[in-house]
Amino acid sequence: MSSIAANLEAVRRRIAAALPEAAREVVIVAVSKQRPPEAIRAAAAAGCTDIGESYAQEALPKVAALAGAGLRWHFIGHVQTNKAREIASGFDWVHAVDRVKVATALDRARPEGLAPLDVCVQVNISAEATKGGVAPPAALALCREVAALPRLRLRGLMGMAAPSGDVAIQRAQFASLRQAFHEVRDAGLDVDTLSMGMSDDFEAAVAEGATMVRIGSAIFGARHPLPGPLPRERESRS
Repeated sequence: MSSIAANLEAVRRRIAAALPEAAREVVIVAVSKQRPPEAIRAAAAAGCTDIGESYAQEALPKVAALAGAGLRWHFIGHVQTNKAREIASGFDWVHAVDRVKVATALDRARPEGLAPLDVCVQVNISAEATKGGVAPPAALALCREVAALPRLRLRGLMGMAAPSGDVAIQRAQFASLRQAFHEVRDAGLDVDTLSMGMSDDFEAAVAEGATMVRIGSAIFGARHPLPGPLPRERESRS
C-alpha cells in the first residue's frame, strides 16, 4: 500500500469515528495544490476521485494530463472574475462563490455543452478579514441569487474555521455554518452539501454535519513546492 493510500485510509477511519451517525456519507476532496499528477493518480487508485485545486494556472495542466481518469475537479480557491472562463470550463465544482459578481461571471462562462457547474456559497464563519465569504445572515440572499442562474447548480455552503487547536472553537464556528445551511434549506432551496473541514479540523467539522471535507497534507504529506513561481491567486488552507 502506498503512503497516500495509507493516509487516505487513516483519514477515512478518523471520519468514521467522528460521525455522530453512521448513515451520513462524507466526501473527501483530496487537495492537490503543489502536488504532481502522479500523487493525484495514487489518490485516485486508492478510491479518492474528488480532487481540489486552488490555482487555475497550476491546476489546468493537471486536469488535461489526467483527462479520462474519471476525476471530479473542485476549485477551492478565491475566484477572480478574470479567471472565470478558465475555472468554469475546467472544473466540475466551485467552492468559494462569495458575491453575485462571481456567480454571474461563472454562469456566463460555463460552456453550453457541459452540465451546470456545481457551486457552494462561501460563508465567513470565523469573521476574519483575511477570509472571503458573506456573513452568515447574508448567506440565504446570495444563495437565492445563485440558484436563479441557469448554468450554475447551487449545492450548498462552504466555510473555513479560524486556525485553532481548540475543538470547542472549531465546532462552534462549524455549527454556525450548519445553522445557515438549514436556514437555506428551510427557505425551499435544494441544497445538499456542507463543505467544511480541512486537515487540522475535519473531525470537528464532521461532528457538526460536514458532508464534504477538503484534505491536503493529511493525505499527501508535507507540501513540497512544484518548480517555478506560484500563481498570484489567493490561497486557501487545506
